[in-house]
Amino acid sequence: MHYADTLITAGYIIPVVPDGAILRNHTLVIQQGRIAAVLPSERALHQYHSNHCLDLQHHALIPGLINAHTHAAMNLLRGMGSDLSLMDWLQNHIWPAEQRWVNEAFVTDGTRHAIAEMLRGGVTCFNDMYYFPDAVARVSAEIGMRACVGLIVLDFPTVYAQTANDYISKGLALHDKYRDDSLIRTVFAPHAPYTVSDGPLKRIHIYSNELDLGVHTHLHETAAEIEHSLLTYGVRPIQRLADLGLLNPALQATHMTQLEPKEFDLLAEAGVNVLHCPESNLKLASGFCPVNKLMKHGVNVALGTDGAASNDDLDMFSEMRTAALLAKAVAQDATALPAKDALRMATLNGAIALGLSEETGSLEVGKSADITAIDLSSIESVPHYDPISQIVYATGRDKVTDVWVAGRHLLKQRQLTTIDEVNLLNTITAWNAKIGQSDRLHLETS
Repeated sequence: MHYADTLITAGYIIPVVPDGAILRNHTLVIQQGRIAAVLPSERALHQYHSNHCLDLQHHALIPGLINAHTHAAMNLLRGMGSDLSLMDWLQNHIWPAEQRWVNEAFVTDGTRHAIAEMLRGGVTCFNDMYYFPDAVARVSAEIGMRACVGLIVLDFPTVYAQTANDYISKGLALHDKYRDDSLIRTVFAPHAPYTVSDGPLKRIHIYSNELDLGVHTHLHETAAEIEHSLLTYGVRPIQRLADLGLLNPALQATHMTQLEPKEFDLLAEAGVNVLHCPESNLKLASGFCPVNKLMKHGVNVALGTDGAASNDDLDMFSEMRTAALLAKAVAQDATALPAKDALRMATLNGAIALGLSEETGSLEVGKSADITAIDLSSIESVPHYDPISQIVYATGRDKVTDVWVAGRHLLKQRQLTTIDEVNLLNTITAWNAKIGQSDRLHLETS
């Protein structure tokens, strides 16, 4: 008999690979932070013993969810400037608030808040884009969260950096610092084609190739973005990125609500990854990402929440449900995005997009033990003839009881183990009072 660090027995294990598989009454074996075996429970308990055995007969185990697009620190701006168009929201509310408030302390506290929310919602990895990425990386590492930290790049000065070259230099230094970290990855994050000019994008393309780093950007988010590009550059943003060499498998293109027929083949041939944020797009009325058409063309589509300032939450369960329902409505086809594909978008497709598919995204032997346990025994969760459908269409993040990242138990029976929840709530309350009072004064004097 072999010793294991942890044995988790569950009513259902949904590994995502093979596609649509549901393993009933199986046990997942964790050894040194990785999945050592997934076996029928009777067999597993004959082959392995452990001092840490969990019996979750009323639960489903799924791969930890991957939030493929976030601005984590914007949790501190949740609900600000609601019910506005994207550019009105950005230019007249978010950007002025960021100018007044964003600093390293803001990003540190906002990121910790976001990670706490995500862990309680079954997320084990997030792909971030924001200022002070060094603070994002530090907080994530302290908590034990898996993160792809965006090396933000803009043309204009902010409290974080003054020029595009300054952003890139700081980003490269951060990449060097975490290049060997098992949980923290880095990715270039030019904000958008309308905020980053050709010169910096060319440099990013060169460094992306040299360092094998992804490029995470907002792309084709609104009709106004397309019009701006045509007026300024004479081509649509996708073509501009193609001309700069950036349309390739390293590209993580967020939103993609404005696509022409010829662009589907262009994206597929280039191997571009699309990061779909349905609820943010709906709230900002940005448009509809044609998920069904993209997937039919072979484009990898992952799922993200966007930041809590525009969503207004980091709830990947809600995002899965919205993505599935919206895809059906847009395609006018009830089969357009089945539940199993929505779950895959929130797990393995996210891992593929972030270059992490060898490490996470599915419950396979050898992969990191990034696991989410969902209680399916409540009034709201029974009966469950198809547990995958149940999880996507009828389960909320409040049913998440336990979460592991690399085998470390970060959420245990709904309690965070590496974050002081009382202290966190006090910190966020203090920010709320400070920002709220300042904004009231700002509105009264403007």
